[in-house]
Amino acid sequence: MGGSDQVNTNAIDSHLRQMAFETSRRGKLLMPFIKTYIRKLRKSADARKRLVRKQNRYTTNLYGDLFDRYQPNLVIASTAGWRSDRYLLREAAARGIETAFAVIGWDNPSSYRLPGAPVQWVSCWSEIQKQELTLGADWLPERVHVGGIPTYDGYFRKIWRLSRETYFKYHNLDPDRKLISFACSFVTFSPNYQDIEALVNIISQGKLSYPAQLLIRLHPNHFIPGSLFEEEAERIRRLIKDKPYIHLVEPVALGGDLGFYSGEDMPEKDSMMAWSDVFCTVYSTMVVETAIHDRPIISVCIDAPGGWKKPGKFSLSLMEIGEWPTHERFRAAKAGKVVYNEEQLTEALNFYLAHPEADSAERKQFVSDECTFTDGTAGIRTAEYFAAVAENARRHSEPIYHFDPLPPAD
Repeated sequence: MGGSDQVNTNAIDSHLRQMAFETSRRGKLLMPFIKTYIRKLRKSADARKRLVRKQNRYTTNLYGDLFDRYQPNLVIASTAGWRSDRYLLREAAARGIETAFAVIGWDNPSSYRLPGAPVQWVSCWSEIQKQELTLGADWLPERVHVGGIPTYDGYFRKIWRLSRETYFKYHNLDPDRKLISFACSFVTFSPNYQDIEALVNIISQGKLSYPAQLLIRLHPNHFIPGSLFEEEAERIRRLIKDKPYIHLVEPVALGGDLGFYSGEDMPEKDSMMAWSDVFCTVYSTMVVETAIHDRPIISVCIDAPGGWKKPGKFSLSLMEIGEWPTHERFRAAKAGKVVYNEEQLTEALNFYLAHPEADSAERKQFVSDECTFTDGTAGIRTAEYFAAVAENARRHSEPIYHFDPLPPAD
């Protein structure tokens, strides 16, 4: 939360509000001091750098056997030490091994900011993210590579997509009805139930100009045992039970600590977006993914009165999140519509069903701005970059990497 205020801080401000609300009684007593320190960090690059260095005292030897066995020249993580990978990265740095990370999440540079470990190199999606990293978290510009987003290469190359007939048959969808999809999002701060309820009402009551059906995709957090998110998932199932033309997609089970997680079921995600006549969510990363598929997008921000209605659980009005960095860019790009009540949602759905080509140029520009490379080569570019960094580390010489980027494909 102590990233520089040269970059939009609305997202990390919301996390700070959550921490202040949900922390223990002792934590609440400390909050004035924490907020004072955060204000200092936001204004002082020296203070931020001291904080990052100070974290190195918490370095373990968890991975010593692996480092001894493999003797790596470069350790690459999916974050800059924002999660448990901080211990791996700190241990690598303590051993004098080069470290790097590839930005995986669209909002990661704006929502996490300061590194949790010494990291020398990064490959990010776009010049926008590069600015967030350099201005928001003091990265050296020459150490930040714009390589695109490798996990979207399959979308651009269309290697995952099922045929419409196959996909509709898999979910018992009616091929003669328009498909409205909703991907749950934002469960940390707000329920999704009220958005889904509005869509169910609209479709069940025949408020659309075309016969339609709804396909709902749950969020990975909906499968956390005993959580209020799991309770919401059950509430959604009860809402749609025995309702014609309302269907549910549940993420695949991968096991491990995540339980159910949807990040790897790419044929499902690709096909859902590709064959949706209108795709709805709450500003999730899937607005970028759906724009790649050039399908109409609606961010549904209907507020739930009282939020989660659970003592000690912080809730945030969905009307407040439009100024978050990634959400602000979606709105500014005019790549889709944002609605705040059922009437606006009905109007937006009917508009896009009648005019699916609307906002297509804006969607394509949005994808170009956010992903940079749209020719399916981001994985190659990122791999070449890290391979060159690793080779340079092996030689112990000055940086030799140079990459002449191709212009984004049409």
